[in-house]
Amino acid sequence: MPREVRDENGITWICIQAFSGLDKDPEKMEVALVDGKADAFLVVCTPSGGAQSVRIELLGNWEQQTSDEELLEMIQVNSAEAK
Repeated sequence: MPREVRDENGITWICIQAFSGLDKDPEKMEVALVDGKADAFLVVCTPSGGAQSVRIELLGNWEQQTSDEELLEMIQVNSAEAK
């Protein structure tokens, strides 16, 4: 399920687990796992404005466990690293 957050610049970021269309099939879910980490998944965050999408690594229960502030901080850090 996508998660929506808005940053201080008014940009709305929609974040969704990479390969979310793989359902909950354990074999398929392995594709979305971060190499070497049992409960870390790639999450893609796409902005409403002209900024570039970013990929971040989050724990498996990120939709409920990660606050909006933490998510925005990770987006900001990964956006800066991508430049």
